[in-house]
Amino acid sequence: MTKAEKTRQFIIETAAPIFNKKGIAGTAISDIMEATKLAKGGVYGNFENKDEICLEVFNYLTQSLGTAINQSMEGKSSAKEKLFALLGFYDNRLLAANTGGCPILNFGTEADDTNPVIKQRVKEAINVSQNRIANLVKQGIENGEFKASFDPDTFALKMFAMVEGAMLISRVQNNNSQMKLITGMLRAEIEGSSN
Repeated sequence: MTKAEKTRQFIIETAAPIFNKKGIAGTAISDIMEATKLAKGGVYGNFENKDEICLEVFNYLTQSLGTAINQSMEGKSSAKEKLFALLGFYDNRLLAANTGGCPILNFGTEADDTNPVIKQRVKEAINVSQNRIANLVKQGIENGEFKASFDPDTFALKMFAMVEGAMLISRVQNNNSQMKLITGMLRAEIEGSSN
């Protein structure tokens, strides 16, 4: 990695929690300059504009989230164990992490009417998240873990929407009890769909 590439990556990683906490509109270039200790030219020498930084930050945050999710499922052999590990990941991580919560929720809420490029990336991230869940259910059906009547796409949509909603409530109330209630309900549905 060249020096310029390292500087660019440093800016992205440093700006990520700022954007995720303060939002696109709420984050100023001066916030990034203060956090990175770079002059304005140092920031704009690596990015065309704030929109480019924002897009790269969202990509970084969602890639980091995907990596953490995959790590939470490592060593799990069955689809059911992987789904439970995924729910366990959401039970604690996003409230405990000081990163501002889920970037899909945060950026999606702000970009839906204001930033078509970020909106498209959020849409893609939602699809990836739902496909991960649906594929685990499909794998479980194929392996005989789940009943054939367990609908992968419907459950994926339900799980994603319930977890995202619970994340919002948990962060606003600074209390993870409702997240645990939601993940418990989803675990019960998975158990009820098991063979």
